[in-house]
Amino acid sequence: MKCSQCQTLNCEEGLQLCCKCRTFAEEEVSHVSGMGSLKDLAFDRGRSEPSVDSALKDLSDEEDFVDASDSVLDCCSEQEDASQSSQAGCQGDTKAQPTDDGPSPGEIKVHHISTDCVTLGWDPPEPSMKWSYEVTLSSCAQKESLRVQDSNTIDFEGLRPGTEYIFNVVCVSESGVRSKAFTSSCYTMPMPPEKLRIDHVTSDSVCLSWHHPDGEVGEYHVNCSRDGEDTREKTTVSNSLTFSSLRPGVKYTFRASTLLTTGPKSQFVAVYVHTKTVLENLLLDLGLDFKEKLTLSTVLQIDEKTISGEPAHSLTDLPWYFLKRLMMVNVTARSGKCVSTVDESGCDASFCSSDFELESLVGNQDVNNMVNPLDIVAALFLCSNGFLQQEMTLKMSMCQFSVPLLLPNCDSDQCTFMLWALRDIVKKYRPHSLDDPKGFVENRVVLSDLPMVSFVRLGECSLSKSQIINKLLSNPQQYHDTFVHHDMECGDSPRRISNGLVEISWYLPCGNKNIDIFGEPVAVANLRGDIGTFETQYSFLCQTSVAVFVFFDNLDYSLLTSQHTKAQLFLIGNPQSPNFNIDVLKKTASGLNLKKNNIILKTKQMNDADFVKNLRNTVGDVIKNCKFKMQLEKMSDVAHELGILVDEDCQECQTAKQNAFAITSNIPDIFRYKESQLPLQGQIWKELARLEKEECRLRKVGDKNIEIYKSELQTQKTQLRKKQAEWDMSGAMTCFINAISTPGLERSYFLKWMRMNLDNLSRESLSGLREQYKEKCQNSSENKEDIKDLDKQISNSSLGTEHFLREMGQLYESSVLLPEGEVSRQQLLHLPKLCAELLLDGYPLELVDGDASNIPLRWVSDVLCELDALVKPKNKIMVITVLGVQSTGKSTLLNAMFGVQFAVSSGRCTRGAFMLLIKVKEDFKKQLDCDFVVIIDTEGLKSPELAQLDDSHEHDNELATLVIGLSDITIINIAMENSTEMKDILQIVVHAFLRMKEVGKKPKCQFVHQNVSDVSAHDKNMRDRKMLLEQLNEMTQAAAKMENKEENKNFTDVIEYNPDTGNWYIPGLWHGNPPMAPVNAGYSEAVFELKRNMVQVLQRCDISKNNIMEFLEWTKSLWNAVKYENFIFSFRNSLVADAYMKLCTKFNKWEWEFRKHMYTWVANAQTKISNFRTILDEFQTSDIEELLVDLKSKALSQISKWEKILLDNLTKYYEQTEGHVCLVEGYRETFSNTAKSLRREMENSVLNQLEAAVEIRKGMCSLETIKENHTIKLEQRVLELLEECRKSKVQKSDKDLDRDFDKMWDTTVKELSFKGLDPKDVVEKVLKQLRLNLKQSPLIKTVNNIKLNQCGVEPFDVPIDGFFKKVKHAVINMFYLDDHISKLQALADSIIYACLLLINDKVQKETDYHDNDIQEVLHIIDERLSASRDPQTNCEFEVKLKLHICGIASRQFQEMHGHFIEVNDPRRCLEQYRNKYHDDFKDLFNKRDQCKTKAEEFTQLCLKPAVEANVLNSLGPDIVDEMLTGRNALQFSTRAFFQYSVLKHLISEFRFENYVSYIVSYEEYVKKWIYNQIKEHLSNGLKIWELQQRHLKANIQNITDAITKMQKDKNCNLEKYVQNICKELGNTLVIPKDALSAFMILNNADQEQFAQWLKKSIEEMEQSLMIKLQKQSVQSILEALRIKPQDILFNRVFGCGMQCPFCKAPCEAGGKAHTDHFASVHRPQGLGTYRFLHSRKLDTDICSSLVFCEGCFCCYETDEENHPYKKYQEIYPDWHIPADPSIQASDYWKYVMTHFNKKFAKEYKALPADIPPAWKNITKEQAENSLKECFSIK
Repeated sequence: MKCSQCQTLNCEEGLQLCCKCRTFAEEEVSHVSGMGSLKDLAFDRGRSEPSVDSALKDLSDEEDFVDASDSVLDCCSEQEDASQSSQAGCQGDTKAQPTDDGPSPGEIKVHHISTDCVTLGWDPPEPSMKWSYEVTLSSCAQKESLRVQDSNTIDFEGLRPGTEYIFNVVCVSESGVRSKAFTSSCYTMPMPPEKLRIDHVTSDSVCLSWHHPDGEVGEYHVNCSRDGEDTREKTTVSNSLTFSSLRPGVKYTFRASTLLTTGPKSQFVAVYVHTKTVLENLLLDLGLDFKEKLTLSTVLQIDEKTISGEPAHSLTDLPWYFLKRLMMVNVTARSGKCVSTVDESGCDASFCSSDFELESLVGNQDVNNMVNPLDIVAALFLCSNGFLQQEMTLKMSMCQFSVPLLLPNCDSDQCTFMLWALRDIVKKYRPHSLDDPKGFVENRVVLSDLPMVSFVRLGECSLSKSQIINKLLSNPQQYHDTFVHHDMECGDSPRRISNGLVEISWYLPCGNKNIDIFGEPVAVANLRGDIGTFETQYSFLCQTSVAVFVFFDNLDYSLLTSQHTKAQLFLIGNPQSPNFNIDVLKKTASGLNLKKNNIILKTKQMNDADFVKNLRNTVGDVIKNCKFKMQLEKMSDVAHELGILVDEDCQECQTAKQNAFAITSNIPDIFRYKESQLPLQGQIWKELARLEKEECRLRKVGDKNIEIYKSELQTQKTQLRKKQAEWDMSGAMTCFINAISTPGLERSYFLKWMRMNLDNLSRESLSGLREQYKEKCQNSSENKEDIKDLDKQISNSSLGTEHFLREMGQLYESSVLLPEGEVSRQQLLHLPKLCAELLLDGYPLELVDGDASNIPLRWVSDVLCELDALVKPKNKIMVITVLGVQSTGKSTLLNAMFGVQFAVSSGRCTRGAFMLLIKVKEDFKKQLDCDFVVIIDTEGLKSPELAQLDDSHEHDNELATLVIGLSDITIINIAMENSTEMKDILQIVVHAFLRMKEVGKKPKCQFVHQNVSDVSAHDKNMRDRKMLLEQLNEMTQAAAKMENKEENKNFTDVIEYNPDTGNWYIPGLWHGNPPMAPVNAGYSEAVFELKRNMVQVLQRCDISKNNIMEFLEWTKSLWNAVKYENFIFSFRNSLVADAYMKLCTKFNKWEWEFRKHMYTWVANAQTKISNFRTILDEFQTSDIEELLVDLKSKALSQISKWEKILLDNLTKYYEQTEGHVCLVEGYRETFSNTAKSLRREMENSVLNQLEAAVEIRKGMCSLETIKENHTIKLEQRVLELLEECRKSKVQKSDKDLDRDFDKMWDTTVKELSFKGLDPKDVVEKVLKQLRLNLKQSPLIKTVNNIKLNQCGVEPFDVPIDGFFKKVKHAVINMFYLDDHISKLQALADSIIYACLLLINDKVQKETDYHDNDIQEVLHIIDERLSASRDPQTNCEFEVKLKLHICGIASRQFQEMHGHFIEVNDPRRCLEQYRNKYHDDFKDLFNKRDQCKTKAEEFTQLCLKPAVEANVLNSLGPDIVDEMLTGRNALQFSTRAFFQYSVLKHLISEFRFENYVSYIVSYEEYVKKWIYNQIKEHLSNGLKIWELQQRHLKANIQNITDAITKMQKDKNCNLEKYVQNICKELGNTLVIPKDALSAFMILNNADQEQFAQWLKKSIEEMEQSLMIKLQKQSVQSILEALRIKPQDILFNRVFGCGMQCPFCKAPCEAGGKAHTDHFASVHRPQGLGTYRFLHSRKLDTDICSSLVFCEGCFCCYETDEENHPYKKYQEIYPDWHIPADPSIQASDYWKYVMTHFNKKFAKEYKALPADIPPAWKNITKEQAENSLKECFSIK
C-alpha cells in the first residue's frame, strides 16, 4: 500500500500506518461502534501488587538466595506508573489532523500504560452536546478502530509489550459532522526479564542470568544494593551478568529491568542472595561440607582412588589426596597441588616450541589451582567429626607434622581448643634427667607436664617464622618441615581461612646427648597471622607458655603491654628490614623490663645457622630453667576463661567420659580387677577351651571307653558353664553394656574414652612391673619364684576394651544355655546385635581369644549373623590377613595400608586374632565384586610369652591354619636376619597352605620383607628369593610327609606363587632416629604399592566371593578341624559339602538325561528290529545283519555325542565363578572318569540289547515264515470251501457251514508241518559263558567237569579249608564274634541277592534266552567282588559263588526258554485264530459287510496290544522323571540326600525292625524303601494315570494321523491301505505279526468305509483302554514295566555299595568312578555287630572319634594284630573318615542305640552296651537336628 505522505510502498497489506514516516495511508477507516477489546482475551495488569521492599522483607534470611520465579515479581506503584507514563510513555506532542469543520477534541492524555494495555482520555469539544468518537490505534504490526459513545475515555488491551502505538481521535456529532483528527503516540511498557536466577555465588562475586522476555528489548539494567542502599548498577544487552568485588557473607539484592532503546523502562524483578563467606567459598572449592561432617569410616572406604597414584586434577581432589596419603602416614601428604592434563601435555610442547614468549617464564602462576596446605588442614578439621580429627592428628604427629591446637573459624571469629583431637597421641622419649639411662617415658601428650614455647608474629615480618622453627627443631643431618612455610609447595599461596590457627608440635629427646637438641621435652606452638588481629589466641599462648617469642619488623608497644602474661617475652627482629626502628625497640624493651637476652636480632653479619644456634641456646636456657609446666588437658580452663570453645565440651563426649571414668577409676590392680570384674574369661574359660580340644584329640583317654570319656568331658563342660552362670554380672560389665547400648556418637565416645583410659592404666602398670622385674633379675638365682610370678603379671597386665567385649561374649555364651524363658537370658539376647553394630562402626571383633587360644563359636556366630542381617543383601566380603613373627610391625603395616587402628602401643602386642570391617565404596563394588573387605590382624608367631609352653608350636599352627583358611590374600611378614626363626615360620605357613589346598581353598600369598631400603633391593635379593623358594620347597616336602600328602613336592604345587611378583621389599618405618623421626616416605610408598597390588589381585580373583554367612561357616569348620591333630582328615565344611552336593546334583541330572535319551533310543531301535520284515521298505535292507550294523553305528554316534555333552557341561560348570566351584576342584577328575565310565557302560548295555534283539528276531523270522505259509494255505482252503458252498444247490444253514468249516480245518491242519523253534540247552550255554568268564582262573578245569544243573540247589556256604580254620570259625561263632568267614558269607549273600533280582526280572519279561542274560549276571558278580577289594576272596570262593549263582540262573533261564517256545508254537498260534477264520468264512458266504467287523478286528488284535505295550515301555523313564522332579526330587538328587531321607524316615517311624533291616540288609532295605516311595508317590492323586494318559493320547493321535494321511491315496486296496498305516506307525508301535497276517486274509471290506469304521473303533479303543488303565493298581503297573523305575533310582542313589569298615555306614561319594569313600554320619560300632571280646557287650565307640584317638583295632585285614586307629588308612586306603562337624553330630545314632540297646543286643546275640550318661539326655529333636547338621541341610 502506498503512503500518502512519502509515496513509498512501506505499508503492509491491511495496515494503515506507514512504517517509514509514521503517517496513515489513504484508506477509509471502518467504524466500529461501541467499546471493545483488541483481543478476545486481555490480560489484566491493573491489579494492585505489593512493593518489592515489603516482599523481600518477608523472605527468610536463612536462604542462600531467592529466585525471582520463586519469590516476587516487583511492580512499580501507581505513582511510578503514572510518572513513567507521563515521562517515558508519550513520545512527541499531540497534533490535529485536518478533516471536516467540526470542533476537535481536547488534548489526548494517556492515563495509564502497562505492558499490554493503554488508557486514553480527552476533553469533549462542547460538553453540552452529545458526541461519539472514532479512535484509531496503529503500529507497524496492527491497526484497530473503535467507536466510543457517550464517553471520552477508552482502554486498549491485548497490546504488544515495548511497542510504539499512534492513536487518532475524531469527534463525530449527532448530525454526522466529523472533526479534524487529533493524534498522539506512546510506547507500551516492556516486559521485565524472565526467570531471573543466581547461577553462581562466591565470597566476592555473584553471577546472574535470565531469559529474554517477549516483545522489544533494548538493554537490561541490573541494580545491586546492600542494606537498602544501591551500591552499583550495570547495563548489558546479553542475558547474563557478573558482579564482582563484593563483600563476603553479605546479603545483596539484585533488581533487573528491561529498557527500550527509545522508550520506557520495565517494571523490575528482584532476587537476593548472601555471598559466600571466605570459609564457605573455600569449602565449596574443595567440595567439603561444614554441616555434613566427614567420618573416619567414609575416609577409610576402599574405592578407585585407593589404588590410584594419580595427582589431584581439581581443587575437590586436594582434600582426598591429603587424606589418602595421611591415612597411610605418608610425609608427602601436604605436598598436594592440582595438576591439569592441559598443563602436563603443554609442558613438553613449550620446550619444543621455538617462538615461545619469555614473559611466560616470569609470569604469575595460576593461583586458582593452588591452596595453601594450612587451609586444607583447617578445612578438613572444620568439616570432620571428632574421631576423624583424632585420627588425622595422630597420623600427622607420626609424620612429625604440626597439629592444630587452636582451630579458628574465620566466619564466626571463634576458635576451638582441640583437646579431644590431641588425646590419642602417645609419645615415647628418654629425657636426660631420667635416672635410668636405659629407661624411657611413655605417655599421652595431653597428660604430660611439658613446658610450652610459643612463636608469634607482630605485624609484617621479613623473617620466615615457621622456617626458623623448623631449623630450630631439626638436626643438620635430619631437617624436617614440621611447620608449613613459604618455601614449601603451595606454601606461598595466600592463606584464606587458616589465619588465627595455632599449631603445636613437640621436641622429644632420644637420650643421646650428641644427637639431642634439647635434653628435655618441650612443646612448640606457632600462631599463624598477626597477634594484633588474633588477640584471643595470643592471650591464650601468653597464659599457657613458659616463653613467647615475638617476631617483628616494626613493634607495637601498646599491644605487647596490654596482655597479662605468665610467659617470658622474647623479641626476635630483623634490623635489615626497612621497617625496623631501633628507638621503638628500646622503648618497648624498657617498658617491658626486657633484658638483653630477651632480644634476638638477626644482624647482617649473622647467617641463618648462627641465628638458629643463638635462638636454640635461648630456648634451651628457657627449658632448663623452666618451672612452669602445664598439661594440655589443664589448658582447657584457660580456654574457657578466654571464651575459646573446647571440642570435648559436647554433651555426648562428657556423658561418655563420665561413664568410662566410672569404670576405669576403680582399677587399682589390673590382675585382681580382671579376676573380680571380668571373671568369666578367666580360668573357667581356659578350662572350657582345654576340654573342647580334648574332646577332639582324646589324648588322655587311656584305657577308657571313648564315648564314656567324651560323656565325662561333656559333663565337666556343663558344670563349668553352670559355674559361669552362677556369677552375677559385675558392676563394671553392667556399666559397660549400658554405655555401649547408647545410640550414635555417645557410644563411640565411650569406647574411645575406655580405650584411652585402659591404655593409660596398662602403661602405668606395665612400667612398674618392668622396674620390679629389672630389680629381681639382678639376683635371679634367689628370686626365681618372684620372677616367675612377675612374668605372669606382665603377661596379664594388659587390659583393653577387647577384654570387656570378650566378657560380654562369655556372658552371652553362658546365658544361651539357660532355659528360654529365663529372664537373665532374655536380658542378654541383644548383645550380638550390639557387637555387630560396633563392627559396622569400624571397631575390631576378637575372632580368636589369644589368652585361651579358643574361639567362642556361639558368640562369634550370632554376632556375624546379626551383622549379616544388618547389611543384607550387601554382604559379600573378601579377607586379607597378616602373619609373621611377633613385634615385626604386622599391625603397623595394616594400619598404614588401610588407615585402621589396630593396637600398636608399647606392651600391647596383639593376642589371638581380630577382624575389622572396611566398606567398599558403591561405585567400586562392581569392580571388586564385594561390599566389605575384612582385615584380620593376628598374634605374632613364635611369641616369647608362649615359647615356654609345650604346645606353643601347636598354637601357632592352629592360628596360621585358621587365618590362612579364612583369607583371600595372606601377607607373610618375614625377617631375613633370623634364618632359624624364619624356617619355623615358613614351616607353619606351608603346613597351613597345604591343608588349604587339600580342602579346596586357594588363598593368594604375598611375602613382605621389612627394613629393606636399597633401591636395588629387588634385584640384589634375587639370590635371597631363590633361597626362600628352596626353603619353601623343603618345608613343603616336610609338611607333605607329616600330612601324608607326599605328592606335593614343591611350594608351587601347593599354591600359586611367583617369586618375582610375590615378594615385596619395604624400607624401615622411621626416617631417622625416633622419637623425632617422621615416618619414612619410602615405607608409605612401598606399602601403597603393596596395597594397590593386593586390591588388583582381589579384582582379578575368579573365585566366588564369600558372603558373611559363608565366612562364618568357614570359621566354624576350620576351627573344628584345627582342634584335631590331623587337620586334613578332620576337615569338614558345609560350604564344601554344599558345593559337592550341587556338583553331584548337576552331574546326576546330566547323567539321567543321557540315560533317558538312550533308553528312548534303544526302545525305538528295538521297535525297528521287531518290525523288521513287517515294514521292510522303511529300512531299505533285506538283511537283518545290515540293520544291526546300522543301528550299532548310530548308537555309538549317539553315545559319543552325549558323552561330549556330559564332559562339556562338566567343563562349563567348573568355569563358573559362583557356587564355590573351586572348593570341589579335586573332584573334577572323578566326575570326568565317571562320565567316561558311563559311556562304556551305556555302550556295552546298548550294543548287547541290540544284539540280543536281533538274535531273537532272527529266530522269530524263520518261525514267521512257517506261520505265513500256514496262513496262505488256510486262506486258499477257505476260499475253495467258500466257492464250493456257493456252487452247491443246497441251501446251507449255519450248522452246515460250521460242519463244513471244521472238516476243512481239521483236514488242512493235519496236512501242515508245524516245526517250531529248536529248543536250546540253556544250561550248557550258561556253562559255556561261565568257562569264558573263568578262563584265566587256575580252577578252570574244575568247572569243565562240573554239572551245572546240580549247582545252587543248596544254600551257599563259604568254603573253609583245613581243620584248624573250621574249628576257629566255630569258636568265633560260638561267641558271636565277627571274622573273615562271616564277612565273606555276608558278601556272598549280598551278591546272590542282587543276581537273583536280575534273574527274576529277566524271567518276568518272557523273552527268549540270550547269552547276554548270563553275561549281565556274571558282570554283577565280578563288579561286586572287585568293589569289595578283599585280598582274601580267593579263587575257590569266586568259582564256587559263580557256580552257585549260574546253577540257579541256568535252571530259571531254561524254564524261560521253554515257555517262550511254547508260546510261539506254530500250531498253538494257528489255533488262536480258528474262530476268526470261521467267522470270516461265514461273513463271506453270507455276503455280509465286513467293514465294521474288520475295523474292530484290526483295532483289537493289532493296534490295541501295540498301544498297551508302547505305554508300558514308555512309562518307566517317565516315572523316574516324576520322582526326580516332583516333591521327592531332593531325596533322589544325590546319594547324601538319599541317605538323609532314609534316616529321617526311619526316625519318623522309629521301629526297631526297620533299623535292623537297614543295618544288616542295607541293599535289600533300600530297594524296598525306594519301591515303597514310588508306590506312595504315584498312589497320591492321579499321577500314574496322568502319565499313562499322556502316552495313550499320543499314540491315539499318531494312529488317527496315519489313518487320515493314508486316506488320501484313493487307488490302493484295503491290504495296501492297512500296510501303509502300519508303516507309518512302524517307528513307535510293534504290530503283532500273527494278528496282522490273520487280519489280512479273507477281507473284502471297502477301503473308504473301513477307514470310517476304523476311526470309530479307535475312539472306542481309547475309552476302553482308559477305563482299563484307571482300574490298574500302581503295584501291577510297576511289576509289568519293562524299564523298572525302582532299579534306575536304586542304581542312581546306591552308589558303589561300599560300607564303612568299622560301623557299616554306606558310602555317599558321587560319581561311579570315585576312588575315595566317605559317609556323612558314622554310627556306634555296636550297631554294626561289634562287641568287646571279653565282656561281649556292644561297642559304643564311634569310628569318627576313634580315628583321632590313641586306640587300636584288630581284624582279619590286620592279621589279628593291633593297629592304631589314627593310621586306619594304611589298612583301608580307600576310606576317608573325617571328624564329626560337632560333638552333637552323631546324636542320631546315639539316640537310636540308647533306645534300642537291649533289642540290638538280643538281635546280635550280645550283651547290651554301657550307654554313656550324656547319651540318655539326647532328645528326638536333637537327633533330627544332628542329622541335618551332618548332611548340611539348611
